[in-house]
Amino acid sequence: MSDLLLYVDEDAGEHAVIEGLRARNIDVLTTIEAARLGSNDPSQLEFASSIGRSIYTFNVSDFARLHNDYLRQNKTHAGIIVIPDQRYSIGEKVRCLASFISRTSAEAMVNRLEFL
Repeated sequence: MSDLLLYVDEDAGEHAVIEGLRARNIDVLTTIEAARLGSNDPSQLEFASSIGRSIYTFNVSDFARLHNDYLRQNKTHAGIIVIPDQRYSIGEKVRCLASFISRTSAEAMVNRLEFL
């Protein structure tokens, strides 16, 4: 089983969350680091999948639609993780993501949409 690697969408790229995940030895790549700021959602999902990373986002509606589009078209993505309630504290987001990532493999995330 491979470790789940994370690609953080622009809307979810809170510095404190990213640092909290990295402090827990979670492999995180941001849109800024990947030089992909401003890329549209389909492009972000395609990029994340091409490098074997699950995408983490707040954008429920667009990524739920993209997930369904992928399934209908028999395309594969590396996983989508959504926290639909942005009002969670930084600590809650970090704990929720870290807990999920610690018990979920990259293989288990293929074509999976997970709401935390």
